[in-house]
Amino acid sequence: MFGLEIHIVNKKNKFNRDVEYYLLREIASRSEFTQLELAEKVGVSVGKVNYVLSAFVRKGIVKMENFKKSKSKKGYLYLLTPDGIKEKKRITLNFIKRKMKEYERLEQEIAKARQEAGEKIG
Repeated sequence: MFGLEIHIVNKKNKFNRDVEYYLLREIASRSEFTQLELAEKVGVSVGKVNYVLSAFVRKGIVKMENFKKSKSKKGYLYLLTPDGIKEKKRITLNFIKRKMKEYERLEQEIAKARQEAGEKIG
């Protein structure tokens, strides 16, 4: 259903794709968050969280509702929509593929560095 990529800033930017994955993972695990809490959990700025969440809401991936009755409206209930659940699965699979490639590259680099250092591999 989501054939188009939703990578917010730059389709080729791994950092942004990782932020999308981590945000969706946090939202799936617990729905009540402030954007500051999400930013701290994911390790990005509140502005970045706001930007990505706004895009998710526009795309129909996440539904957002205020859960605090205060005037500050800092706390929200973030819910994955049915399309959001599908998108989370797609993003998760892409995340796994990317990380596996990185892992394989790192293994090769370590093996080469060990060889250069004269260390036996194994």
